[in-house]
Amino acid sequence: MLLSCPASDLHIKSCQRARTVYLPPRLNIINTLKRNCREGIKTKIGVIGLQGAVSEHLDAVKRAMEKLGIRGEAIWVGNSEQLVGVDGVIIPGGESTTIGKLMQRTGTFERVKELAKSGVPILGTCAGLIVLAKLGGEHVVQTGQPLLELMDIAVIRNAFGRQRESFEADLEIPLLGEKPFRCVFIRAPAVSEVWGDVEILAKFHEKIVGARQRNMLAVAFHPELTPDTRLHEYFLKMCQKVDSRLSNK
Repeated sequence: MLLSCPASDLHIKSCQRARTVYLPPRLNIINTLKRNCREGIKTKIGVIGLQGAVSEHLDAVKRAMEKLGIRGEAIWVGNSEQLVGVDGVIIPGGESTTIGKLMQRTGTFERVKELAKSGVPILGTCAGLIVLAKLGGEHVVQTGQPLLELMDIAVIRNAFGRQRESFEADLEIPLLGEKPFRCVFIRAPAVSEVWGDVEILAKFHEKIVGARQRNMLAVAFHPELTPDTRLHEYFLKMCQKVDSRLSNK
């Protein structure tokens, strides 16, 4: 199902304000959550807050934590020091070149790369997908887009058109269950090529719009602009898996 995109105005306002991982069995996740609650352990998710849909991600993470019964917090990250002790990082949608360059300027660029390589889960949405990629198309090269080069994917910007071509669509994403997920596409990128152990999670009109590689998750749409928190819940479970592994050492 394809609809026009009422959420695009919300995304524009937000931008103006700021201008193969496998889940453990459900029982293990629940036990981890219960143990963390007993021991007072809080899950800490950092949202890179330099530009883009930051507050919407903060709200989505909080709602997802409430649904899962996770004791934790989502914080607005503006510098590398604020990434100390995080259990997961979200790179939001926005203007990818701006986000990448501001990440370099604030030291968060190298810090996120270090965290990802150490196993900390990273979620990139829309522009965040571009920043996570190893290769970019002609437009990415022309704009001097900084890339973290963490995921074995190549990306193209504005794969579905410019702002006026923004839209919403219901997609089947098996890892989120049988119910279709409402995806908001705003000047959305797409993955043009994958290699290594990258798993394709979703496609729209034969274009790849969702991928996962070990502890990294990237989507071309904006899950934070819908009431459905399933993608954020899935990401939090990835973070809980890391928590469980560390606490069992």
